Amino acid sequence: MKIQIYNLGRDVNDAALRKLFSTFGIVNSAEVVRDKLNGRSKGNGVIEMPIEREAKQAIESLDQTIIVGKRISVSELRLPPEW
Repeated sequence: MKIQIYNLGRDVNDAALRKLFSTFGIVNSAEVVRDKLNGRSKGNGVIEMPIEREAKQAIESLDQTIIVGKRISVSELRLPPEW
């Protein structure tokens, strides 16, 4: 399951996201979205967790929590249907 995170602090990196979500289970990937021109964080990220139960627990537990001084929003990543 892919998870989206919004409102991350600018200093949060991939390793910090992986560590935070790995407390709930296996994390296949953790990536902070970065600006292509300057490499700075855009304040959001994507996590991939293979076990749905663990991913849902992470979403429930972390949504609206304060991380590095900012209240984050965590939800399942919904992709648009194929056309």
